[in-house]
Amino acid sequence: MTDKRRVTMIGLGVMGGPIARHIGHAGHDLTIYNRTPARVEKWLADNPLLSPRVATSPADGASDADVVITCVGDDDDLSDVVLGPQGVFTRLRRGGVFIDHTTVSARIARQVAVEARDKQVHCVDAPMTGSQIGAENGTLTLMCGGRPDAIEAARPVMEAYSQRIVHIGKAGAGQSTKAVNQICIAGVVAGLAEAVRFAQAAHLDMAKVYEAISGGAAQSWEMDNRWQTMANDQFDFGFAVDWMRKDLGLAMDEGRSLGVSLPITALVNQFYAEVQALGAGRQDTSALVRRLPRKGGK
Repeated sequence: MTDKRRVTMIGLGVMGGPIARHIGHAGHDLTIYNRTPARVEKWLADNPLLSPRVATSPADGASDADVVITCVGDDDDLSDVVLGPQGVFTRLRRGGVFIDHTTVSARIARQVAVEARDKQVHCVDAPMTGSQIGAENGTLTLMCGGRPDAIEAARPVMEAYSQRIVHIGKAGAGQSTKAVNQICIAGVVAGLAEAVRFAQAAHLDMAKVYEAISGGAAQSWEMDNRWQTMANDQFDFGFAVDWMRKDLGLAMDEGRSLGVSLPITALVNQFYAEVQALGAGRQDTSALVRRLPRKGGK
């Protein structure tokens, strides 16, 4: 490896954990931090070939880093770990690189970018698509906002866990693009859920139906990866309903600020609220099909 960096990963959840693993295996000097110590212990047990430094706080993680990456929960979490009294920006050196993979509002992304500029830190908002599978396989797509020089400074590390890095535009543009992504997915999953229940009620062979329609205009990533599992009522994987509702809320908030109507997104968000009421908030977004009664079939 020719471009070895000191990289700190903050947030070791279903996306951040695999990202940290790829960074370590790429040969970078890795430091990890998670606000829940048990998650750090689990990560270390799951990755015995790696021996990262374990930071005691975000500030400690940033103290000797060239690059700091965050993948946390929401706007408040990001503000705390980056801008708080023990946050990354209290220690990250001038000329360092900050990359955020959390799905948050474009507003907080722009706020963080302003703080980074004042500290002469390269800053990239880079929400992801590709789901947990993409994180595990290192094949994520990153939609990036920030200055061109910041993107290029971050690229050598981001290439360790992604197959596509797209610079969308200025700070916040990555987060706005993630909203576009989630708006698209919400409509597709809602349609797919209805299609699955329709096919079951018609007593069709689900495998044959998939074979027939997946090569045409109806094809989608969701169909390829969730058609059969939805039919089998399997939802213990992937991107959780709770997180989708958070993301759709962000999209609708930004839509209101832009004067854009999102009626389908709002309707699907209500459908997901029904799924949460069933106690399925931690299940995959394809659990949307659970709100539709099953009428026989194979």
